[in-house]
Amino acid sequence: MELHSNIIGEGDPIVILHGFLGMGDNWKTLANQFSALGFQVHLVDQRNHGRSFHHSKFNYELLSSDLKAYCSHHNLENIILLGHSMGGKTAMLFAALYPEIVSKLIVADISPRFYPIHHDAILEGLSSLNFEVIKSRKEAEIQLSKYVPDIGTRQFLLKNIYRVSSEVLGLRINLETLKTHVSEVGEALAPNLKYQKETLFLRGDKSEYISVQDETLIKRQFPNAAIKTISNAGHWLHAENPVEFFDSVSSFIA
Repeated sequence: MELHSNIIGEGDPIVILHGFLGMGDNWKTLANQFSALGFQVHLVDQRNHGRSFHHSKFNYELLSSDLKAYCSHHNLENIILLGHSMGGKTAMLFAALYPEIVSKLIVADISPRFYPIHHDAILEGLSSLNFEVIKSRKEAEIQLSKYVPDIGTRQFLLKNIYRVSSEVLGLRINLETLKTHVSEVGEALAPNLKYQKETLFLRGDKSEYISVQDETLIKRQFPNAAIKTISNAGHWLHAENPVEFFDSVSSFIA
């Protein structure tokens, strides 16, 4: 089963991996900017997300294996790999396992450490969406607001809604599998795994996902890593400060 992707531009490949409950299309604006620099950008939907296949199994080893198959299918070599949050965990594992494929690694607002489950309210809110009753995005947002008060987070989640038919809405994500395996999202990168090539870790100055204590761990497993802070940004740093995010990434990959 092949991962769905949106491929933009021509040139050396950049592969972008979205975060939990996201999809490649979340990165379309930045992908257009990267393609204007002369890169071919692959916006990949990871399994159980976006338009990619649904499967009952879900962990980082499988996500990494899916990406390996994707790179083989598209004959991708020397890729620049960028991953955000869950996608950053996939990217770290993939780069450590297949360093011959990855020329540079960019990890957005996640570290190699373990993270406890913290998506309970979001998953409960998505589970409460009854599309036998809910017929519009507005109605879905009203229902979701009971569980997710932050407008930005709600808008991000609502991008998963699509029209199954002219009368029926649905979710693109495989919600049941993601609920069952949500603990996998926080799993740590095995401490013996390392990636020796150039790496850039980006963190939001308002985010707690990469702490000062994480820096030692990052340097141990990614000895050629630089850690940069994006101002006026939280966990969704690429959306909250896209200008500084783009400048930081483009300088690194230049």
